[in-house]
Parts: sequence; structure tokens; C-alpha cells
Amino acid sequence: MLDHCSISHKGGLVLWSRSFTPDAAHLASSSASPVNSLIREALIEGRTTEEQYEKDGYAVKWTFVNDLELIFVVAYQRILQLTYVNDLLTALKNVFVKYFEPFLTTFVASLHTAKGAISDVSSWNFAQAFEGWDAIFDKLLKGLEDRAAQDRKARLRTGARPALEQSTPPSDDQNTEDAPHDEQQIARNVQALKNRLRGRGGRRGGGGGRTVSRNGIESVPSSDTEVPAKRKTKTKAQRKWGDEPVTESDMASLDFSLDKEESSKGSQGSHDLQALVDQASLGTRTRDGLYEVKDFEFSKEKEANELIAMALQPGSDNASPSSSLGTLGSLFARLTGSKTLSEQDLKPVLEGMKQHLMKKNVAKDIAEKVCEGVGESLVGKKVGSFQTTNAAVRTALSTSLTRILTPKTSTDLLLSIRTKLSSPLPSSQQRMPYSITFVGVNGVGKSTNLSKVCFWLIQNGLRVLIAACDTFRSGAVEQLRVHVRNLSMLGVNGATDSKGRVELFERGYGKDAAAIAKEAITYGRDNDFDVVLIDTAGRMQDNEPLMRALAKVSLTSFDVWGRG
Repeated sequence: MLDHCSISHKGGLVLWSRSFTPDAAHLASSSASPVNSLIREALIEGRTTEEQYEKDGYAVKWTFVNDLELIFVVAYQRILQLTYVNDLLTALKNVFVKYFEPFLTTFVASLHTAKGAISDVSSWNFAQAFEGWDAIFDKLLKGLEDRAAQDRKARLRTGARPALEQSTPPSDDQNTEDAPHDEQQIARNVQALKNRLRGRGGRRGGGGGRTVSRNGIESVPSSDTEVPAKRKTKTKAQRKWGDEPVTESDMASLDFSLDKEESSKGSQGSHDLQALVDQASLGTRTRDGLYEVKDFEFSKEKEANELIAMALQPGSDNASPSSSLGTLGSLFARLTGSKTLSEQDLKPVLEGMKQHLMKKNVAKDIAEKVCEGVGESLVGKKVGSFQTTNAAVRTALSTSLTRILTPKTSTDLLLSIRTKLSSPLPSSQQRMPYSITFVGVNGVGKSTNLSKVCFWLIQNGLRVLIAACDTFRSGAVEQLRVHVRNLSMLGVNGATDSKGRVELFERGYGKDAAAIAKEAITYGRDNDFDVVLIDTAGRMQDNEPLMRALAKVSLTSFDVWGRG
């Protein structure tokens, strides 16, 4: 069992500590604590070059993170044989640095800005900064203790087998009481073997009716009459094939694409639709009655569990905390040092960054904009260690991507839809529905995201028509039909279902997608639909014939392109 564990800065600040016994807590707060003796005698005065320091019956082990100037210390009773201490130190170093890297980088950079003087300690709230670390440490320690216990049990099992074999050496004067038992056992085994061979020769796959007794000894029936009967295997009913014409009953049994009225009624009665919907994942309504989708929550608990699992892997003992930027981090590693960055310093690095992004299928103009934004953010900055450079690059990259991805026009889709639907029109002109076309590469989720957008629009009181313009992929129309069926079963504003609010417009396969889209918009206009969602087939942007066909779809009346 451990007595004390602490994480501190080389300047003397204790970032986090844990004492496991009252005596260890009292000793850690005194000047005679093993940790203070370690810092004074081993680290400052350099009296020991070993990785373990002993003081007053305690064994102390430590490790460093030189880039962040951190010291990880573990103290325990010297009499104890704790085999997982080295693994614990390595895991603590990796998980702590990766989990709190932004704060640690800022903390170390502020110390260097203040010329190494730690004067205003009260401004740093370490309890708030390292919130949740206690739970992570407990999981990590428990995992290492469990693994050490399993290894110890495995060693005991492997060591007990040779000991049992050597404890009873063969001798001439063995106990004669075991001889009859051994002879009877041998005779039974010989008889069982004969019966088994005879059973194989008499019938194939018979197995001889072998059974297993309570003491694990195989036994066979004494006669053929005691052989248990064979278990009858169920055979699959064969489908009829032939030249006979297919009947209507055969067609009905093989038809899995259409929803049958009886089955649909039975399924609705047998399933509780409200129980199938996760209410916690649904959005909320504002005071104006608008339905807002629930924001995605980035859980740090999942990240912590992944780090703990990586640290507990047997092959990760010697792994060092690496930069999460990967190749980009290695490109900017040459910029470390106490100097102010200039355009000439960043030019070769940004060129390598652009080439790396282009190798990862990033468009050339986007890669140039990203590198330009990173360069503007880093020019004139003074960076120190590799960790501070890593944090500066991460911040600059985030700012550049945010600038590129921020739209220049309004993204309030509901406002655009209601503005079009409420705009005045001449009496001779009929109002057209708001149309949205979903385009993208194969398999990016156009149809799935279309159904999500449809659910959001339905919840906001709009009538939606889905146009199945993917006439190439097999099952595309059936997929949209299933989405429409499920969406029509979800209630809106207390209603039991949404029938009449969503409908599918399809013309089968092999047809012109542009013609179907035009027909769907006309159908939506004549039947008072508010929005038309147009699903298209997936295609690559360098396929000229397919892009020309997509341009033909754009000639129809549409308002928004939705990228899958």
C-alpha cells in the first residue's frame, strides 16, 4: 500500500498530493517528510544517483517531465514489495500531462514570463484546474494493483506445479492401497477405449454413448441397449424451385419491401413507441415554441477512460507523453528556444505544413489559408520549450480553422424558411416550397442527415416532402421509406404521431434525378408542403459526367445546398 504520492513543480509548488494514512499525512506536512528529504538531499545536493531513495523506513521513487519541469514522487514502506510503483509513475506522468496539457503549458509559460519567480501563487486555483484528477488517479491505481495481484497469482500457480511434482518422488516402497485403484482405473480406461472403437466401427458418428461421471471419469454403457437415442436435428424447410409459375401467395411471402397493413398495426400495438425514444437525447423548446436540437456534449470522462486504458496496457510502460499534434508538432519542434519568431523562421515550417495537409487530401486553397492564419498568429511571438510551442501552434491552428469555417451569411434556417413562406406574393402566383438539396461523396450520410433535418423541421411545425432523387444506389428509396415511416410515428406537441407532416415522393430507379426533383417541388407546391428535402446519389467531385448531372439538378428551383 502506498503512503504518499505528489506532483510538484521544480520551483517548489505542490500541484497535487495524496496521503493514504493519517500518519503519512502528518509526516508529509512536516519538514522531516521523506519527500522533503528527497528534494533536499537527492535532487538539490545530488547525494544519490539511484532511482530510489530511502529515508526512515520509507522508500521513495520519482520521475521527471523536463519540458514542463514537473516531479512525480511516490513514497511507501520500504518493507513492502510493491512491484507496480515504476509502472504507476510512468502512467501518472503520461496521463497527467496529456489530460491537463493546456493548463500546464500556460502555467509554465507564466512562470518563465515572470523570470522564474513564483510570487503570486494565490492566483492559481489548482483544485479547480485539476478537478476530476482524484477519480482518475483512483482508477489508475486500482487497475495497476489488480494487474499486480493477477501477476502474483500467476507466478504462484506456476511455482506450485513443480513443487507438487518434486514433493512426491518415486520410490520402491509405495503404499499398496493406491495400486488396486490405479489398476481398476486402467482397466476402466481400456474398456472405455474398446467400446469407443467398437462403436466407431459399427456406426459412423455414434460416439458410443459416452457420458461423464461426477468425478470426471468417462464411462460408457455396458450394452448396446443402453446407448441413448440420437437427437433429431431440425432441418430447414427447403424453398421450392422449378418451372411452375409463381403464385400470389409466393409473391406475398417474398415481398419484404412494402409495409403490410396488418403487420404495421400489430407492430404499433405491440411496441411502446415512447419507450423506444430516448427522451434525454431530444432537444428543448424555447419560450417562442421553437424546437432546438440538443448540443453535443464533449465528455472528458471518456477521454480520461481512454488515457487510463492506454496507460494500463502492458506495452505502454515506457511510452512517453507525445504531442497530440503528431506530424505538425514535429514540424514546429525546430522553433523551440528563447527567440522571437519572424516570417523567415516560419516560412520553411509553414511550407512543410502545407505539403502535409495536401497529402491528407486537404484542398490547396484551404491548406494555404490555414498556413496563412497560423503564420499570422505566430509572427512576433516568443516561444520557449517544446510544450509552449505546441500550445501556441494549437491555438493558432484553432483560430485559423474557426476563421475559415465561420459562415459569412446567416445560418438561421428557420428564419429563412419562414421569411420565404410569409413574403407577399401576387394573387396570380402560387407560393413555392423551400427546397434543400443534399449532396456529397458516397457514404458520408446524406440520407441519414436528411432524416435528422426532417425531424427538426417537423418538430417546428413544418410540413416536409422528401424527394428520392437517388435513383442509382440499390435500396436508397427503401431507406427513405423507412425514415418516413419512423418519422410519422413520432408525436409533435402532444400529438400521438406526425402523419400528414412528412411524405415521400419517389419514382423508382433508373430515372432522371433532375426531373424527379422538379416534379417533387411541383407536387409540394400543389399540396401545401413547406419544405422539400431532395436526396441525391453520392459522387466524387472529379467525376465530370456525374457533376454535370448534378448541375442539371441545380437548374431546378432550390434554396440551400446541404453537404453530407
